[in-house]
Amino acid sequence: MADSRFFKNAGPFTLAEVARACGGKLHDEAKASMRIKDLSPLSTADTGDLSFLDNKKYVEAFQKTKAGACIIHSQYIPKAPTSMALIVSDNPYASYARAATLFYPHYSPIESRISERATIHPSAQIGEQAEIEAGAVIGANAVIGEKCLIRANSVIGDGVIIGKNTTIHAGVHLTHSVVGEHVIIHQGASIGQDGFGFAFDKGQHLKVPQLGRVVIGNHVEIGANSTIDRGSGPDTVIGDGTKIDNLVQIGHNVTLGKGCIIVAHVGISGSTTIGDYTVIGGQVGVAGHLTIGSQVKIAAQSGVMRDVEDGITVGGTPAVPIIQYHRQTTLIEKMVKKNKAD
Repeated sequence: MADSRFFKNAGPFTLAEVARACGGKLHDEAKASMRIKDLSPLSTADTGDLSFLDNKKYVEAFQKTKAGACIIHSQYIPKAPTSMALIVSDNPYASYARAATLFYPHYSPIESRISERATIHPSAQIGEQAEIEAGAVIGANAVIGEKCLIRANSVIGDGVIIGKNTTIHAGVHLTHSVVGEHVIIHQGASIGQDGFGFAFDKGQHLKVPQLGRVVIGNHVEIGANSTIDRGSGPDTVIGDGTKIDNLVQIGHNVTLGKGCIIVAHVGISGSTTIGDYTVIGGQVGVAGHLTIGSQVKIAAQSGVMRDVEDGITVGGTPAVPIIQYHRQTTLIEKMVKKNKAD
């Protein structure tokens, strides 16, 4: 159950309403009018709560839970407690996400509210129903779309464009950027600053002017304290629907395709291109000027130093196809054991 000090519950809802919202089907239509008050994990749920099961590791907890209703895959119907109402889904976790959004919808401004303690340049354009909190700074010729939320102490630089229904959380610095619609940028992110570009000449590093932008697509999410450098001439581009975790560094001129997942502590060096729906695990380092294909998977803590073709899973440093990586680690383990035996 979510803490009411931080999260406002929009419920209760009937089980039928929840099923429609989450894209599932009722296992027993007779329970359609059952009232669901809240969401809760299997271990703490009560009779008025909805939970979900999407991992066989939690079947025992599922069988013992007091939850009044649960979202499950059809394969788990025989294991359900007899008194439990069921919503059946091919993707229980995705259905749970939709149900959670029903009970706890994303905050969206319903009227224009601009703090007297915000600093907004007279030439900035502020859309209808936008909300701007205290300490925020909006630069000259910036454009803030309708129903945007700019949290406290964020800085939106000159000329920045932000699409509608976008949330900029507290302490974000955003410059030289064009941001799409329905984007979420979390606390402390810094986007659009100079890329790391220097030319070595006569014993010194000459700063190369960074003349590009950061272009962020629609429905992108960027985690806390992540940094995205603007391009040096070409733009740095983040494709539609891409999700970036906390503490990620993306260098200048990088292009990320649509629907990518970038986990925490990843560093992507400049001028690398990454295709659509690629997943990069935590603490991966990607060298510059590479081409990483679409639907690639990169195991955590890998070091990618060569191009990767579409659909390949790689791991290790330097990263190699995952089967080869597992063979290498197995061989090393055998060699260590052999040396100990000798």
